[in-house]
Amino acid sequence: MKQILPVSQAMPDLPRRKFVQGLAAGGVLLGLAPLVRPAWGEQPVTTATGTAPVLSGTEFELVIAETAVNFTGTPVMATTVNNSIPAPTLRWREGDTVTIKVTNRLPVSTSIHWHGIILPYEMDGVPGVSFAGIAPGETFVYRFQVNQSGTYWYHSHSGFQEQTGLYGAIIVEPAAGNTIRADRDYVVQLSDWTDKDPNDVFAKLKKQSDYFNFYEPTVIDFFRDVADMGIGPALARRRMWNRMRMSPTDLADISAYGYSYGYTYLMNGMTPAGNWTGLFRPGERVRLRFISSGTQSYFDVRIPGLKMTVVHVDGQDVEPVTVDEFRCGPGETYDVVVTPQDEAYTIFAQSMDRSGYARGTLATRTGLTAPVPEPDQRHWLSMTDMMGAMGQGGAMAGMKGMSGGKGPAAEPVRHASSEYGPSVDMRVDTPRTNLDDPGIGLRNNGRRVLTYADLHTIGGPLDPRDAGRDIELHLTGNMARYSWSIDGLEFGKSTPIHFRHGERLRVILHNDTMMTHPMHLHGMWSELEDPDGRFLARRHTVSVQPAQRVSFLVTADALGRWAWHCHLLYHMDAGMFREVVVA
Repeated sequence: MKQILPVSQAMPDLPRRKFVQGLAAGGVLLGLAPLVRPAWGEQPVTTATGTAPVLSGTEFELVIAETAVNFTGTPVMATTVNNSIPAPTLRWREGDTVTIKVTNRLPVSTSIHWHGIILPYEMDGVPGVSFAGIAPGETFVYRFQVNQSGTYWYHSHSGFQEQTGLYGAIIVEPAAGNTIRADRDYVVQLSDWTDKDPNDVFAKLKKQSDYFNFYEPTVIDFFRDVADMGIGPALARRRMWNRMRMSPTDLADISAYGYSYGYTYLMNGMTPAGNWTGLFRPGERVRLRFISSGTQSYFDVRIPGLKMTVVHVDGQDVEPVTVDEFRCGPGETYDVVVTPQDEAYTIFAQSMDRSGYARGTLATRTGLTAPVPEPDQRHWLSMTDMMGAMGQGGAMAGMKGMSGGKGPAAEPVRHASSEYGPSVDMRVDTPRTNLDDPGIGLRNNGRRVLTYADLHTIGGPLDPRDAGRDIELHLTGNMARYSWSIDGLEFGKSTPIHFRHGERLRVILHNDTMMTHPMHLHGMWSELEDPDGRFLARRHTVSVQPAQRVSFLVTADALGRWAWHCHLLYHMDAGMFREVVVA
């Protein structure tokens, strides 16, 4: 039996800034509302956090407004739906037609995108692509038939409103009944929060892209390398990074540090100190629906002392696979089933850069908690992350901390002429194609970590046809300029990608950067395949690791105009976005 501590005695050992997070009732603004005022001259309204309201049926009314919130000890305004962060959980039923009336009480335009839901493009909710947006004071009516089931989510596609709180869960009940048996069912929505105006955060990144990176290589790191690998390799390692004018520690653009700009990581709208708790009885099967709503953050999720069986990914049932840990990128959803026996377990979701974490508890009664682990050691990007297949076999690949997953070697690739310009500071000529690599920070950590190669959607592909043509796109960027693009062209400088209605095509995504990009294609499924062309999993969001090349099949069965973008919000705003036209 593990040690069980009362909540009052189990506060994790954190810096003072972390300690104050969540002391205002886990995010609800209490006694501080007179300090801030919402738009339209209304009286201050506090924001409910920790337990999203659940709305079910076929008709819904959602009101988007500014309400007061306090996650860090500083009262600020958030963008909320029905005064809640997260927004209300919407429960639909497969086959029903739903009507959602969305009223905008903000002083600016807004929108809601139904992430992963297949619907008519006019209902997709992307201003400038599928509709004009919802103007201040107006109500827009979304109406569509729900032809799928599973775990999904929704969020704003206007400005940085997703960063300021506008996101919520969607659960669609299967018409034929659930095939996944569970005694308890919880949404676990992960997100990141900053007190600062996201426009100011973006401006900081544009001026100094590593502004939030507090883990730059130090002299101490150099002497540690000398001790581990010898003076020659240690010097060569430093020369390599200096020559590229890049940092091996650029894992996340925004970290949990950065003073008042830094992120606070939330679980169901609760800070680590707030400690969201889900109750269970020992021996019950508990379904946890993890939704990664992190604006700019990848989360590595584990429950120490408890195995997780992954059963459902991106709204699709998968062949069960039992793991200790999985990485959840912005936009992705992972459902796991656990069978807890002890009295309490910590749900631990650390950021990829290990600067902080979201945390909650599974417990037999309120007030219990379990030990919270320290974040894992930070790792540098490796030669594999920089050079792909060449890095796997390169002379420096054997250095400590520099090895990546195995994978077939790739033939040198051609780069579009548009990649040779000021918007691109790196090109990978020999990308790796392996999908059995869990990614930086998770390799060889002693735990069983989920990889894309482990995922197999039950039922196989929706369309048995092979691709009639290939489309290759390169994910590109210039870190120093904080410019992100596709084929070296930021949105606004690019032209739409055209799919022919009804065709089956293969999409190849080639990551020429050293950051992982979660790519989300609206309106159509992305059917991920392995390096040999075998179907793996049906996805709505596909994460592409540094120097990696992935492919998936798409059936262009959705007429209209669609968005296709990186789901790191600041990358999308900086230009990693394309319009897709199906005609």
